[in-house]
Amino acid sequence: MTPKDERVRDFLATRRAKITPDMAGLPQGGGVRRVPGLRREEVAILAGVSVDYYTRIEKGDLTGVSDDILDALARALRLDEDETAYLYDLARTARRPARARRRPGNATSVSQQVQMLIDSMSASPVIALSGRLDILAANTLGRALFDVVYDSPTRRSMTSPPNLAAFVFLDPAAGEFYADLDEAAATSVRMLRAQAGAMPHDQRLIQLIGELSTRSTDFSARWAAHDVGLHRAGKKTLRHHEVGELVLGFEELTLDSNPSIALSTYVAEPASPTAERLQLLAAWAATEAATRS
Repeated sequence: MTPKDERVRDFLATRRAKITPDMAGLPQGGGVRRVPGLRREEVAILAGVSVDYYTRIEKGDLTGVSDDILDALARALRLDEDETAYLYDLARTARRPARARRRPGNATSVSQQVQMLIDSMSASPVIALSGRLDILAANTLGRALFDVVYDSPTRRSMTSPPNLAAFVFLDPAAGEFYADLDEAAATSVRMLRAQAGAMPHDQRLIQLIGELSTRSTDFSARWAAHDVGLHRAGKKTLRHHEVGELVLGFEELTLDSNPSIALSTYVAEPASPTAERLQLLAAWAATEAATRS
């Protein structure tokens, strides 16, 4: 029996629903349209494949589908770079399921050298994130900035890493910490969806998604939308309980030595209120560290 993947079916169907005939340059035609967005036959026309072939793909069968066909589908459905990468990940799993299972999973810790690198970036908050959005390491300022996440009841134990997605969806304190909680939630889901495509057999990731789906109706609804994306750069507004509002730019740095770890680095505009508050945060962190010791 040909293997079917519900993720393929749902992803392609939700992408198709977002594209109107007018957006695709297709005639509207007569009569009432019974589906939002494009019909299957319209996607097939745009991709240059038969309706039967596209229907087979959308039903979840990507076995034997060439890269040229994947590229044609990506163009037809107007997939962005991250969505296209996700489609390729789904195809890779369909082509080599046994090999996919042998791929290494997400990182669970950082090396001493990476920790030294993070610590050396002392002027800015830095955290090391796994693909599951676990905070694996931080420098002093990063630990202070995200202390509410470290102290969250969603953290399973003091030895387990805090998880940003669990914090966003399961801890009421997230609504105070993130100025835009809706965007934080959407970003978390998009990143977990991308990771699920790259690491479909990661048991910790599967458990996290299962727990969030069970405990959060918001997560469950967002997960069903099959939106995919990474968050490489931008701005965040965070509210720290000790120093107030921080408007921070951030850049995600990837490690060639361990691509499953990303360093999220936060910076403030020079001479801005946020820069002054980061100095206050550093002083507060030093006081807290002295108190603990």
